[in-house]
Amino acid sequence: MSKTKLEMRAGESANLLLRGATVLDPAAGIDARHDVVVRDGKVAELAEPGSVDVAELEAIDAEGLHAFPAFFDPHVHLRTPGQEHKEDIETGARSAAAGGFCGILAMANTEPPVSEPADVEALLVDARAAAAVKVGFLATVTRAMQGEELTEMASLRQAGAAGFSDDGLPVRSANILRRALQYQRLCGGTIALHEEDPELSGSGVMHEGAVSAALGLDGVPSISESTMIARDAAIAGYEGGRIHVQHLSAAESVEAVRAAKAAGVQITCEASPHHLCLTDEEVRSLDPRRFKMNPPLRGEADRQALIEGLRDGTIDCIATDHAPHAPEEKEVPYEQAAMGVTGLETAFAALHTHLVLPGTIELRLLVDRLSVAAGFFEVERPSLAPGSEANIALCDLSAGWTVGEDGYESRSANSWCDGEELTGRVLMTLAGGQIAYRLRSFSMGVAA
Repeated sequence: MSKTKLEMRAGESANLLLRGATVLDPAAGIDARHDVVVRDGKVAELAEPGSVDVAELEAIDAEGLHAFPAFFDPHVHLRTPGQEHKEDIETGARSAAAGGFCGILAMANTEPPVSEPADVEALLVDARAAAAVKVGFLATVTRAMQGEELTEMASLRQAGAAGFSDDGLPVRSANILRRALQYQRLCGGTIALHEEDPELSGSGVMHEGAVSAALGLDGVPSISESTMIARDAAIAGYEGGRIHVQHLSAAESVEAVRAAKAAGVQITCEASPHHLCLTDEEVRSLDPRRFKMNPPLRGEADRQALIEGLRDGTIDCIATDHAPHAPEEKEVPYEQAAMGVTGLETAFAALHTHLVLPGTIELRLLVDRLSVAAGFFEVERPSLAPGSEANIALCDLSAGWTVGEDGYESRSANSWCDGEELTGRVLMTLAGGQIAYRLRSFSMGVAA
């Protein structure tokens, strides 16, 4: 079987010392202060603080800072080809690096959709020229996302596709999904599913509930999502296939995934920061730039169910569903606005502020869920264990900052937490053994 291909631009391998950092890598069982030695782009040593001869290394005072395995996002939209005025590989990867991510997977619902091997190959070439972090690309499940005919899945995997998804649309036909799962046995590649029954969603623009009734807006019932998850999990179980459920938003959906896992289905799933932090009460502002997305923000009971699912392992990972839009698509009445918000630059800080600082979840859980998804798509998980490629997010957990006050690395500004005061910030990111990002105001110390 072919393997996922990730590409990033060539650059100088990092040689540096993070002096006295608190190193937290839940998967590797590391939680202690260390001097982190990076040589030739690899984690060479985790030494006792102050014990390393650093004559040839750039020394960075990391006292009071935290070093985590850099994060991996399996669900972003880079808008290329076709809508580069919203985002492209360079700006999207730069945005990812600013948020502490060392790798991202781009969705295939571009213009035109990524449905041919040549499309994947061309995007990987572009990433090799422009991306500050490692970027992979999913291909569509069905040709042009029409839902009628499968793509050449084996050829797409051979070209390097990270998996398959018609994200933005569900795979409406149960038989098409069944056939895709049968082909998966031959070519590999996770099938990532946008779970929504269009007949139940109808013309809905927000969650169906008390707020939609009060605002007089058409609602999307939570069962639009959960019933499709149940259907697709049953098909995956029957075929022995692997599916990844995207952006869970509802309590019923958590239960559907939990039941599928209990039944032995090979299913993983993700939740997005905005669904973990916000509810449909935000929509009372009628601000589509920040609060209109698909699936929509739901009720507090749904949010609590997502958090509990994150805690107990039902929800495997966190993914931003980074969805850039041009201002003119958002600066219209709520009903007419495009769905989607950006999230790469704020994911860690927002979740640290909303969930870790209040004691809702532990820091180690957040760090784990932000990097674990790499393995779901046959990509090596970021690690700080000696010998690993240097993929590191250096963070100041006490730093307060206002989202958007210094602009964005992304080409778009439709962040769901724009203008919000957050606590915790990524100061530097190493990706693929290279320094991918340094916060402008972060003093890098003096080379010894």
